[in-house]
Amino acid sequence: MVRAVAMREILNHEQAALGLQRIAREIVERAGSGTELALVGIRRGGTPLAEKIGAEIAAITGVAVPIGSVDITLYRDDAQLALPNPRIGRSDVPFDVSTKKVVLVDDVLFTGRTVRAALHALLDYGRARAIELAVLVDRGGRELPIQPDYVVERVEVQPLERVEVVIEEAGFRAVVVEAGP
Repeated sequence: MVRAVAMREILNHEQAALGLQRIAREIVERAGSGTELALVGIRRGGTPLAEKIGAEIAAITGVAVPIGSVDITLYRDDAQLALPNPRIGRSDVPFDVSTKKVVLVDDVLFTGRTVRAALHALLDYGRARAIELAVLVDRGGRELPIQPDYVVERVEVQPLERVEVVIEEAGFRAVVVEAGP
């Protein structure tokens, strides 16, 4: 017998799109002209969000913001235990980090360990003028003192539940996958 997985939607396409537009406006308000701004998505989920936020910033300012991505596989604090055969993705930061205010972008913020790893990966490219964090969903449950500067939705979920961001033709949406018995 196959058990159906229970899911509940916490962000629909329209809510996600409006939230990302709001984040783009807030980033522009804080960063100014945009010429000293860059976005770096945390692979996998953060990269398409960084691209969407970058497009929104370009629509607001007329300036194409440089966008990069970092793979955190080898920077995880549990890499030796959890990843016996790691699949390492490509990091791509095609700009001089030292001249930029970098906004790290991820889909879901949970323990903070992914962001810690991304900070270490980003530092391999140089020392940014400043680093901020933007996330689509903050689900709480932090194990490290890391907080987002920009967030679309904050939710409280049970420890065994997962928050997943789904990318569809219509855009992004977020769901909570409920833990089974």
